[in-house]
Amino acid sequence: MNLLQKIEQQQLDKLKSHAKVSDFTVGDTVRVNVKVIEGSRERIQAYEGVCIARSNAGTNSSFTVRKISYGEGVERVFPLYSPRLESIERLRRGDVRRSKLYYLRKLRGKAARITERTDYEVVAPAPANA
Repeated sequence: MNLLQKIEQQQLDKLKSHAKVSDFTVGDTVRVNVKVIEGSRERIQAYEGVCIARSNAGTNSSFTVRKISYGEGVERVFPLYSPRLESIERLRRGDVRRSKLYYLRKLRGKAARITERTDYEVVAPAPANA
């Protein structure tokens, strides 16, 4: 590992300790709370949609969220370790088989829905003490 990779790994470890990132993947519906500065005031704005892409590139990692706003598709790319991100929360888990969901751009209405992933844990029966 060269010096540049070591420095980047140290920065990544430092960023991961401070970041409020939940575990989410492509296809999940997420709510991203972003700090917005307007003049001298600061507020938190929520952006909710489907994560259609994720780029894992160390400190330059990012993800794209798509939503439909007033009948128009809107996409926004967020840097994963940005200090502007207040929090990322996963609302639904999506059941997808692709790493990039760019095909959703062409679909409208019910065709653009993503089925929810249902993971069931099998609970073992308690042992009978006889």
